[in-house]
Amino acid sequence: MNKKQLTERDICTKYITPALERAGWDIATQVREEFPLTKGRIIVRGKLHTRAQYKRVDYVLFYKPNIPIALIEAKDNNHSLGDGM
Repeated sequence: MNKKQLTERDICTKYITPALERAGWDIATQVREEFPLTKGRIIVRGKLHTRAQYKRVDYVLFYKPNIPIALIEAKDNNHSLGDGM
């Protein structure tokens, strides 16, 4: 399998989720995938307004319910390491 051909979702499914499980994270209660961070920037033009596309993160790790402690942003192998920051 050529890792350069894997999509971001493939990377999450094959590598990140299993690594979180091996590290002891409970996927059902402590990990949320495709988690929305913001509702999107509000754009105002005259008397009209709209909301830009929302921002989301691939994983949020929770210490306890409603206490997030870490974000994980996955990228496919065609991006550099800093592209997720």
